[in-house]
Amino acid sequence: MQVARRPGARPRVLLVSRIYAPESAAATFRLGALVRALSGRARVGVLTTTPPPALRARGAAGRRPAPAPDGVTVSRWPALRDATGYVRGYLPYLSFDLPLALRLLGARRPDVVVVEPPPTTGAVTRVALGVRALPGRTRGHDRVPYVYYAADVWSDATASMGAPAPVVTAMRWVERFALRGARDVVAVSEGVAERVRAIAGGDTPVTVVPNGIDTDVFTPDGPRHPEAPATPYLVYAGTASEWQGAEIFAEAMREVVREEPGARLVFLGQGSSWPVLRRVADELPRGALELRPLAPVEEAAAWQRGAAAALVSVRPGVGYDFAYPTKVIAALACGTPVVFAGPGPAAADVAAHDLGEAVGYDVMQVAAAMLRAVRAGREPHSTADAARRVAWVREHRSLSATGRRAAAVVLPEGAEEA
Repeated sequence: MQVARRPGARPRVLLVSRIYAPESAAATFRLGALVRALSGRARVGVLTTTPPPALRARGAAGRRPAPAPDGVTVSRWPALRDATGYVRGYLPYLSFDLPLALRLLGARRPDVVVVEPPPTTGAVTRVALGVRALPGRTRGHDRVPYVYYAADVWSDATASMGAPAPVVTAMRWVERFALRGARDVVAVSEGVAERVRAIAGGDTPVTVVPNGIDTDVFTPDGPRHPEAPATPYLVYAGTASEWQGAEIFAEAMREVVREEPGARLVFLGQGSSWPVLRRVADELPRGALELRPLAPVEEAAAWQRGAAAALVSVRPGVGYDFAYPTKVIAALACGTPVVFAGPGPAAADVAAHDLGEAVGYDVMQVAAAMLRAVRAGREPHSTADAARRVAWVREHRSLSATGRRAAAVVLPEGAEEA
């Protein structure tokens, strides 16, 4: 598929996402890789939000995010955030989507747009690009195409959370509208791809590009975080919301500290589970469970590489059984084993390739696995085992490879000569 534009000009790609660097999230990793892969072939613009307050404060202290690659411009606009600092919920989404319509209408004409969920953002993108193509607004240009980057299926998740039927119906309609208008869809797993095809119909091309990790940042080489506990500790790094069900690790910690009073669990991130986690932390012995805010990826890697194990979960039966959390590969890239609670392809990989321990989503099973990890953490990680985990990630989940695959969907071969 070719991209129409002025002869001899480099393609223009516009990326739309409420989440972008320096926020540490799966979306940040995959979109950053996509932007780097595209930057050598196109001029790339990013329409996103201003960073959350915690990361703006870090920037003010001198630890600013890495500069954008050459040929990439990042435009930021404030958006409402929830109590944990995340752009999540109907009003925060609206606070991003409404200004986005004007930003898309006012932007210099791109050759293709890439849009990240939620589906409301995809719907706004479809409408705004349609308005741009109305007679009198453009000079003979066709409608700008867009690629929808499907990290998950929002209408399924809305239904599984017990939302009222009218809300589920509305979300399904919005998601179908966003998907059907896309030139292409990039899905992060086969499970997501199957649901996208079912919702959008058979006419929309869907390409599976699994999430990857930056193996230049997440690496076993380097220091552990200077504020990490001196005793063996476990780390949960990333978003903790309904579908992850990370509370199970906090509840399991009650059992762990009975057996190992010196054990420590550090949550590093944000999410709707934070109030529950804070309540459990207050009920545990002082210091047993620590909640820390979002951190830049370099700091997250330092926490990961020093941990006895990284904790990752998927709550079963809420529409995300097919999810593959990036937390898994971030930890493994640091050489750190994973304790995975719940179903899905990541659990299968952890078990099949001896990358840690996969258990059911059950407090006692999880507590037993955490205890084994803490006790094993008293001894240095086996260099051979750590190297094997790192090698597995670099072979199967390198972010540079997945970025190139996604870029090939956005700008197919030959697009530059169109």
